Amino acid sequence: MPEHFPDLEVVLPNEQPHVDPARIAELARRAEELGYRAAWLPDHLIPPGPFGAVFGGVHEPLVTLAHLAAVTSRIRLGTAVLVLPLREPFALAKQAATLARLSGNRFDLGVGAGWNEPEFAEVGVDFATRGKRTDAALDLLAELFRTGRGPDGGYFEPRPDRPVPLTVGGNSAAALRRAVRVGAGWFSAGLSPAEVGERAGKLTAMTNGRETRVTARMDWDGTDLDSATARFRAYILAGADAVAVHFGPAETFEQRMTTFAEAVAGP
Repeated sequence: MPEHFPDLEVVLPNEQPHVDPARIAELARRAEELGYRAAWLPDHLIPPGPFGAVFGGVHEPLVTLAHLAAVTSRIRLGTAVLVLPLREPFALAKQAATLARLSGNRFDLGVGAGWNEPEFAEVGVDFATRGKRTDAALDLLAELFRTGRGPDGGYFEPRPDRPVPLTVGGNSAAALRRAVRVGAGWFSAGLSPAEVGERAGKLTAMTNGRETRVTARMDWDGTDLDSATARFRAYILAGADAVAVHFGPAETFEQRMTTFAEAVAGP
């Protein structure tokens, strides 16, 4: 297998409360050994239903990624995606800048506006204004990272020595606009290869050719490997720069992750 897949990434299994965090670290190290370009963690603070197939993010992703940064050296690490309106933006900026420093600039901050209204109600955050709050937080993050100064002149450190890549998640027109405005990338989930290709074309047109990395998420449960690898290649042919694959329950995750990498590498 190649030492590094530029277009193969992994979404780590962070939706099972009983899974030992050490297992997540082991899987991140194994993904790095296999040549996966990036490892992503999902996010939910306090969803209205049990963590599982719908709600990922049992272990807080930024804290967990800081641990993964200490046990890996090459693989990129990111959130896919952090529910930005539920986070205090100054604290998030500090966390993201610190994580970029701890990881040797291997951190990608993936953010989204959120979709689950009961979770917002549980936290006491207005769901209707989540888009406006997301845009304001993104502007603040970009300003703090760029200038090292707050709105009233306060000092922000550690200031990243290079931009922290901002990846915007979501399939809506608003998410695409955010990716164009502030994002280094766009992360999709639940779309077909054709739908990803259609939106990737819109991104290219909206950015006048400026590079915006497109990542598509897919899931593989271990059945019909040929169809799964064909779907992976279909995303790439449609215009995705990378595909982030979730391989199901943590207990058998490593086996599927290894099998898939071997299949994508080919003979």
